[in-house]
Amino acid sequence: MPELERHDTIRAVAFDGDCLRLLDQRRLPFAETHLECRSADDVATAIRDLVVRGAPAIGIAAAWGVVLEARRLAVAGKPVSPETLEPVLQRLNTARPTAVNLAWALARMRGAIAHLSHDSVAVLTAEAQAIQDEDLAANRRMGELGAQLLGDGIGVLTHCNTGSLATAGFGTALGVIRAGFAAGKITQVYAGETRPWLQGARLTMWELVRDGIPAKLIADSAASHLLRSGAVQWVIVGADRIAANGDAANKIGTCQLAIVARHFGIKFMVVAPASTVDMATSDGTQIEIELRDPAELLGFGGQRTVVEGADAWNPVFDVTPAGLIDAVVTERGVIEHPNAVRMRAVFAAGSA
Repeated sequence: MPELERHDTIRAVAFDGDCLRLLDQRRLPFAETHLECRSADDVATAIRDLVVRGAPAIGIAAAWGVVLEARRLAVAGKPVSPETLEPVLQRLNTARPTAVNLAWALARMRGAIAHLSHDSVAVLTAEAQAIQDEDLAANRRMGELGAQLLGDGIGVLTHCNTGSLATAGFGTALGVIRAGFAAGKITQVYAGETRPWLQGARLTMWELVRDGIPAKLIADSAASHLLRSGAVQWVIVGADRIAANGDAANKIGTCQLAIVARHFGIKFMVVAPASTVDMATSDGTQIEIELRDPAELLGFGGQRTVVEGADAWNPVFDVTPAGLIDAVVTERGVIEHPNAVRMRAVFAAGSA
């Protein structure tokens, strides 16, 4: 098996013709179970409840949700048209607010709906499959481009989960790490635990261990100490939305990593597909940041850990200013020291 394929063995989103099978990320790493979605509402609930997460994977799942609705209408003998599908497009679009890939994928499906032929289900199925296939190809390209920026024998720190679980496969930031390890450039990976859902601890470590990549988990609060130690030369993260000036929204805690990395002279890379770039959003202050249930912070594993009567504030994303980013990597190329001019040179307005 080629070296890269040995480190790319996971597929979290699969459509089998009758249903969408999602690897239930809430139950990893101890149980590998799949949730079967047979309707668009099932998909919207799965997105909202974090069965499937990661900006590209959310968009892919939503596209298949549109296919499921078209199949339901066709079986019921109802017309499959822009009018009948628009309500489900809107329901899917509201499932998670921060990741631009969700709206992007649904816009692609809306475009296909506008040109439906007599075989509408086949047309929509082909479009959803194209979205998924293009994401996998983009991830492999980003892995190649990002790995070229790395030195030899380095350590890297990543945050949240940006691997096969968050995409069609291979991953964005984790794709760069996979490619860098396969090329012999990366010798050690560190993953932050990513409170409160522990995506780094539960998901990223599961992927790295499964694919034989040397990895160590750290507490989120240990990151500054790690970066000061000299063990890490690059921080490599993903993004859920990148604004026109290069500001990047990612899992909460990312911005503080960028600040510390800059202080200690460590490079900071953001890796995301072109579908994550939102040229209609001028800067990071315009990005809606999702607030989730405070209860996620007030307990652990179903057990309350904070005194009754306490409250919590639970934003799940933050925005890293472009000035703290050394490189944005997309399948269209590498943008070093991103700013509005450099972003515009690669992404024409409205290209997201």
